[in-house]
Amino acid sequence: MRRVLGPKLLILFVIGDILGTGIYATTGKVAGKVGGALWLPFAIGFVVAILTAASYVELVGKYPRAAGAALYTQKAFKVPFLTFIVAFMVMASGLSSASAAARAFSGDYLAELTGDALPPTLVAIAFILVLAALNLRGVSESVKTNVVLTLVEVTGLVIILAIGAWAVLNGDGEASRLTEFETDGSGYALMTGVLGATALGFFAFVGFEDSVNMAEETKDPTRTFPKAIFIGVAVTGTVYVLVALVSSLLVDHKTLAGFSGPLLEVVKAGGVDFPHKLFALIALFAVTNSALINIMMASRLCYGMANERILPRAMARVLPRRRTPIVGIVFVSLLAVGLVSTGEIEGLGDTTAFLLLCVFAVVNVAVLVLRRDPVDHHHFRTPTVLPVLGAVTALVLASPLADRPADVYIRAGVLVLIGIGLWAVNKVVLRTRGEE
Repeated sequence: MRRVLGPKLLILFVIGDILGTGIYATTGKVAGKVGGALWLPFAIGFVVAILTAASYVELVGKYPRAAGAALYTQKAFKVPFLTFIVAFMVMASGLSSASAAARAFSGDYLAELTGDALPPTLVAIAFILVLAALNLRGVSESVKTNVVLTLVEVTGLVIILAIGAWAVLNGDGEASRLTEFETDGSGYALMTGVLGATALGFFAFVGFEDSVNMAEETKDPTRTFPKAIFIGVAVTGTVYVLVALVSSLLVDHKTLAGFSGPLLEVVKAGGVDFPHKLFALIALFAVTNSALINIMMASRLCYGMANERILPRAMARVLPRRRTPIVGIVFVSLLAVGLVSTGEIEGLGDTTAFLLLCVFAVVNVAVLVLRRDPVDHHHFRTPTVLPVLGAVTALVLASPLADRPADVYIRAGVLVLIGIGLWAVNKVVLRTRGEE
């Protein structure tokens, strides 16, 4: 693949991949779980993201190749079945994230522009197909589009922060909401409520792990990735906490919970004459960016797994002139169409977070195991305590302590079963060809 990504473009890529659907569409659902203390789940999620990001930075510096978590799992544990399941969970999480973005695109923000409720499932499917066509054009075109959309979605969040600052300066907003919890405020109920909100809110932080799949298309990845990932997570984490504070100050958590476009309600309540339709358009650009990057990353992951012989070699086939992984793009786009046809924003977002939290636990353990595998070039090394804490926090948020709905576990379980079926088929093909 062509190395077209430099440091600045990669930083924007990471920020653009993290920002988007999570904060624009699920903020209200997080508020519904935790109450007015909406900022707390995002603050905890920021810490968990930084812990795991440090592990990814060390690993991509040691092994600057596509395939990400699948590559690290194989090198650490050398169990092909586990490698495939981890790789499939990462790909499935990208697709459920893109599907959540597609659902968000067809919700309240679009209704603000059109005035009429368009068929959401048909809109979401058409949305996925358009992004697949753009992805086929090439990574350079897709990433340049990502840069434009990133600037637009950052502008939308800056508008929210500016509205919040204006409201505070004018004495508006209810500061007492910031310490209110939806639970009874004590014991086990409080803990599970906060953990459940954090698990769903963590969906807003996913994306930094996708960037490691661009290692083969990045200039000097060993030096470029540490700065890009840490800056990306730090910027987005800070913005998320501030946006959560503003949202809770201006809008009651029960009102936020009732909308798929919660930030539009913040704009309406802010006392500033900002065009509602313009903000809705900005939000649509934001969720478009999330979907574009996740579709792109899932297809690159298919390419990387095919090169590692985890998936059939056909998955590594690229267009002769565009050099884009055509088979991978078509495959993941079809799966995304299936997901948007069967899920809603909250469930798809929580499924994304759950799948990735499981993967993050494995990656944090892998970075410790791979300390026994030195490489002959300099790379970033994270303090040992960080991956230990990263593994523990990821497992806690993935556990039933997070009080997530049963349908999330069912959806994730079905996806994993599909993965097991594909792994079995691939094993049979390799054995038939005598390549195993």
